[in-house]
Amino acid sequence: MAVQSVSSPADVRAEALPGFAVAAIREEGRWRCARIDEESLVDLDTAITELRSLRSTGAVVGMLDVDDEFFVLLRPIPGGVSLMISDAAAALDYDVAADVLDLLRVELPPDEELLDDPWPEGDLAILADLGLPADELAVLAAELDLYPDEQLLAIARRCGFGDAFAEVVSAR
Repeated sequence: MAVQSVSSPADVRAEALPGFAVAAIREEGRWRCARIDEESLVDLDTAITELRSLRSTGAVVGMLDVDDEFFVLLRPIPGGVSLMISDAAAALDYDVAADVLDLLRVELPPDEELLDDPWPEGDLAILADLGLPADELAVLAAELDLYPDEQLLAIARRCGFGDAFAEVVSAR
């Protein structure tokens, strides 16, 4: 599912949240990972802009662990960005999660009881071409016994860049 990036107002850039933002880049059959601006944890447009600036002939994947509460996967694609959030209900408390749902054109259900349980939203097949089918990503996102950093590490391992990802995350 492709969506267009939207500019965030300057006042969206609030104080930094705990977590991390990492880009995984595949070039000539090899993966490398790098940190991206931690402002990406509060401003989705920052993450999208940084990922687009990485220009690669291969895959580019953004991975955000926001406040150890949920994760976001992003992939620049021609004409927009593909997005997936592990917990759509996080949009009630986090601007970046609300931005993801806005770009996906998804509204939260009006029944507050439905918001008690986390559910993934967006393109669950975002990493299918990298070895992680949509159904497996859905299972990982729903695994409540894992923290987002553990979920992202499992995703990175499944896609083939687990070591590079772990090295960048542990260096923070």
